[in-house]
Amino acid sequence: MSTAPASPAPSASPRPVPMSSWGRRTRTSHMVTRPAFLDDATAQVATPGTAPVAPLLARGLGRSYGDVCLNTDGRLLITDRLDRIQWLDVEAGVVRAEAGISLDRLLRVIVPRGLFLPVTPGTKFVTLGGAVANDVHGKNHETAGTFGSHVLRLGLVRSTGEALTLSRDENAALFAATIGGLGLTGFIAWVELRLVPIRSALLETETLAVRDLDDFFRIAEASAEWPFTVAWVDCFAPARELGRGLFMRSRWAETGGLSAHRAARGPALPELPGVVLNSLTLRAFNALYRRRPHALGRRTQHYDPAFYPLDALSGWNRLYGRRGFYQHQSAVPAAVAPDTVRRLLETTAAQRQGSFLAVLKRLGGVSSPGVLSFPIEGATLALDFPDRGERTRRLMLALAEQATAAGGRLYPAKDAVMSPEMFRAGFPRWREVEAWRDPAFGSDFWRRVTGDAA
Repeated sequence: MSTAPASPAPSASPRPVPMSSWGRRTRTSHMVTRPAFLDDATAQVATPGTAPVAPLLARGLGRSYGDVCLNTDGRLLITDRLDRIQWLDVEAGVVRAEAGISLDRLLRVIVPRGLFLPVTPGTKFVTLGGAVANDVHGKNHETAGTFGSHVLRLGLVRSTGEALTLSRDENAALFAATIGGLGLTGFIAWVELRLVPIRSALLETETLAVRDLDDFFRIAEASAEWPFTVAWVDCFAPARELGRGLFMRSRWAETGGLSAHRAARGPALPELPGVVLNSLTLRAFNALYRRRPHALGRRTQHYDPAFYPLDALSGWNRLYGRRGFYQHQSAVPAAVAPDTVRRLLETTAAQRQGSFLAVLKRLGGVSSPGVLSFPIEGATLALDFPDRGERTRRLMLALAEQATAAGGRLYPAKDAVMSPEMFRAGFPRWREVEAWRDPAFGSDFWRRVTGDAA
């Protein structure tokens, strides 16, 4: 069984289906179709001259945590069957594929040919179109920037019936609005992406103990020869050791073969009772994870567990129970990053709602072509919390307010609490996307953060 979330059965005409995001906090009705061919999808998108209909949104594998992939009471076009590679130039290192192809499937084609994605998020179960729409970033942001930085061209279908090719030179303003544009400028039909050459599917990795936040920033500064870096943070550390954890850094090995990962198999994790993840169990997990045998030191590792550790747990979002979970992910400027991250962790500790998936990473200054791209030069902190009702929502709002007050922003792909004021402060160019938004497209997120201002 694939670890990708189940999609609705194929259908030619819209039918009501309850859908949720990866965070599983809400489940609302959508009119869903799942076309098998680009022509079918284009016909559903292009409705020139027709009477107004419910807003439309394209959705891939639904790995967004919040509501950017939801369009309650509207139309939802599921793209996962639009997964064909149109051409691959191995020598030039360029691929063009339908936007519904998963990174999982694409990697199994390109890795044996000595190629890899220039940027990858923490799961391979996202679609090519979803990676563009959210302009995802990875462990190598300091040197490679975002996913959109490596998109050469893309095909966009508008509700007017126009089928446009976008690039930095052709329809450039619409290209910039579509990279990170949350799927609102039209239907992304195909993507042309520049890949990177690799000599091995293995990575040289090193894991170091982090004593506190100052130690994290010191190690990060000294890791310039390691393009992939990320840290896990123990949210239950005492105040004098705030920010302690593990720092993982890696780089491609020169030898070791070009074997791609295997297709995932196995049953999904069961849904756990909400009481299982409490302060006692989370504290115990963090202690075991930090002190597990052979955690520290150097080793050679396949890219699959190195880049995608959670993909080994099919349906890991079910661990949070029926009520689902929130994730706070913010990016804050470099000048205030140490102090702001410290305040965020202190606020979390004071509420005794520690996260066992706490990730801290430095972000570089490579600019993205996307208007709404999330990363800024500085640092990003991601924290997961089981939904405990109003108590958790208050914590999420407190964290969001602190990050925004520091000149930072929240990640739309993960957000569930951002106010219109926070959105406008974090993304001052948002009206450029609104100007290019296809009037037939919408999402729960966009309606929430723009409201009447749109």
